Amino acid sequence: MPAIHTASDLSRAFARGDMSPVEATDAALARIEAWESKINAMFIVRRDQARADARASEARWRGKHPLSALDGVPITIKENIYTKGDAAPIGTKANEGTAVPDADAPPAARAREAGCVLLGKTTMPDYGMLSSGLSSMHGITRNPWRLDRNTSGSSSGAGAAAVAGYGPLHLGTDIGGSVRLPATHCGIFALKPTLGRVPVNPPFLGRVTGPMTRTVTDSALLMNELTKPDARDFMSIAYQPIDYVAALAGNLEMWART
Repeated sequence: MPAIHTASDLSRAFARGDMSPVEATDAALARIEAWESKINAMFIVRRDQARADARASEARWRGKHPLSALDGVPITIKENIYTKGDAAPIGTKANEGTAVPDADAPPAARAREAGCVLLGKTTMPDYGMLSSGLSSMHGITRNPWRLDRNTSGSSSGAGAAAVAGYGPLHLGTDIGGSVRLPATHCGIFALKPTLGRVPVNPPFLGRVTGPMTRTVTDSALLMNELTKPDARDFMSIAYQPIDYVAALAGNLEMWART
């Protein structure tokens, strides 16, 4: 099996039975094993839990009741997007030893509810305030295209993970360019959604969570899940049940006619 697949390819393969979420997860973990010593993109890797989640997803696909089109698709999540039981020092040694979150933040919760397989958490610079891949907690995150360069920031690990093939889906956060700058430096696609479109917790004026992927369609698939409502974000905007994949296809068709 090739090491890198898009989320849309994986979803179709799972539905046909041509590939299993276990195979996809093992392939992503093998990429982490091969590349992590070079690029330092991961803060936490949850190998055992990821494999267990992949087996559960495999059973759902075999039973013809996947949780979503993204059920079983591997994902990484930026360190500052809380996941239950995982430390979130926000990239800095100043927060080493602080309390561990006891609940998933809304974007992480939506990914789990969709059945995505969480591989682990990606690195970021101190407090997300450097436009580089340098962190007092995590060290330097390297750009897979050029190991003598970093990925830019602050979603530095997510950008590197996307390039290196650590699964097709990655979540970053953005205020002033933190998903868009790594996307530019790494040659991937990233989206900063409208403030409030993707609920977050704790609410934060200006910071949004957005997808970072190798294709636009994969980001659209992820937006279908991320935008679902969550009452914890009092700044979120009214939920609109938009099918981002269908909207993307419609726009492409319109552009083709012009």
